[in-house]
Amino acid sequence: MATQQHDSSVYEQVQASERFQELKRHFRAWTFPMTAAFLSWYLLYVVLSGWARDFMGIKVLGNINVGLILGLLQFVSTFWIARAYSRHAEKKLDPIADEIRHEIEGRPE
Repeated sequence: MATQQHDSSVYEQVQASERFQELKRHFRAWTFPMTAAFLSWYLLYVVLSGWARDFMGIKVLGNINVGLILGLLQFVSTFWIARAYSRHAEKKLDPIADEIRHEIEGRPE
């Protein structure tokens, strides 16, 4: 069985381009460390909840304890990360993605 030679598709050409590789580098350089940081922060909360109950139960203000504050900070950090990613994408990723898109749209079919 002979293999057929074919021209690489537009998608394969884009994926092989230096600009697309740069886009992936910018994405990974932000996403992987932030994911590791958030998962570490979440795991710390889970571990403290399970094995540091006395610490988590310390009352800070009225019936508000350390565990409640750290739990609410999980939500705050999630929204902060979403906002930070949005700003990162707007600044670093979107310009490159727009450039790649315009280049592809300008190609004859």
